Amino acid sequence: MSVTADSLPGLPDESRGGDSSCVVAYSVTNREAEPFTYTITFSWVDDQGRAMSDAEETVASVGAGRTVRRTLEGVGYQGGRSLDAEHVRIMDVKRVPADEAPAPAGSCPPSGLRLTADKGDAAMGLRVVGLHLENCGSRPYSLEGYPVLQLLDEDLEPVDGIDILRGTDGIHMAGEGGGVPRPVTLEPGESAVSGLAWRNTTQLGEAVTVPYVRVRAESGSDPVMVTPNLDLGTTGKLGVRAWQKGETAGGGARPRA
Repeated sequence: MSVTADSLPGLPDESRGGDSSCVVAYSVTNREAEPFTYTITFSWVDDQGRAMSDAEETVASVGAGRTVRRTLEGVGYQGGRSLDAEHVRIMDVKRVPADEAPAPAGSCPPSGLRLTADKGDAAMGLRVVGLHLENCGSRPYSLEGYPVLQLLDEDLEPVDGIDILRGTDGIHMAGEGGGVPRPVTLEPGESAVSGLAWRNTTQLGEAVTVPYVRVRAESGSDPVMVTPNLDLGTTGKLGVRAWQKGETAGGGARPRA
């Protein structure tokens, strides 16, 4: 995999006396043997290298051995000057198999279930990431219990040695783990929420970071790969909450920390 950015001449900007703007283009090359979806985090920096803003772009289903070229939206002028590739940094690149990528907003997978992870919260060493399951299909969907997780490293290989706890009672300051799982039935347009909770404490031993998590709503469900970047430190523990009814489709609801 490789991601590069460069500058292209843009069209004259009449609001600036006809000065030419600059278009920042980037390309993604998939060197894997199957299609992948890429999420790239860009940062715009000033002449001193200080970050001014950032943006995230997703390039879906890049075929094996293919290169896809895109342009960054909303680059143009910032702070009274035209930005070029010299002022753009590629901060992070995540890749997931295309058939396991979270469905974009406004779309619905063939399963009728749209599973996504939010950006999460962090405070005093506690990390919480919400999982959202939307019934975007046409029939009710029932489930009970916990999401099924597989932790993966940068090479998408399994990470061993981490205890995945049912509930978050074993995670300091994470609050109650939601009690006994209860049946949840989602009508079309309704959603359920779960969540991951952990601490990034580092003591003796080697700190562990898990960039990818393969999630199934329940055993046998289609997998979806999310990228919460679990900085587990040396705790060796990750708590997962049981599914509970959310508020609305699209999921603003999240488990209580």
